[in-house]
Amino acid sequence: MRSALTTLSTVLGIIGIANVTLVTVIERTGEIGLRRALGASRRQVAGQFLVESTTIGLLGGVVGAALGMVVVVAVSAVREWTPVLDVRLALGAPVAGALVGLLAGLYPSLRAARMEPVDALRS
Repeated sequence: MRSALTTLSTVLGIIGIANVTLVTVIERTGEIGLRRALGASRRQVAGQFLVESTTIGLLGGVVGAALGMVVVVAVSAVREWTPVLDVRLALGAPVAGALVGLLAGLYPSLRAARMEPVDALRS
């Protein structure tokens, strides 16, 4: 059951980050065209959006791990329990978030990199 929930939340995270990044690519078509017209390579444009999506995933992992730890400690304090936290999970969450962001950004970054400068500047 835990594996199914983990898989579901990972897939939803990938879809969410991919959607945000794809919308960003569409909204910044003019900027992408200008960068390409001024000499930016396809690789540089793709790298920009991969870095952005990876950063979103990394920040999501940091915030999620922090909120999770706060909730565990708060519930334990209210119930007068001893909180039990696995530091490896807290440290692994940002790494996992960054990997999810990287995977989610692949399609939008490739789409941005394939834009022709002339077509992007026209729109």
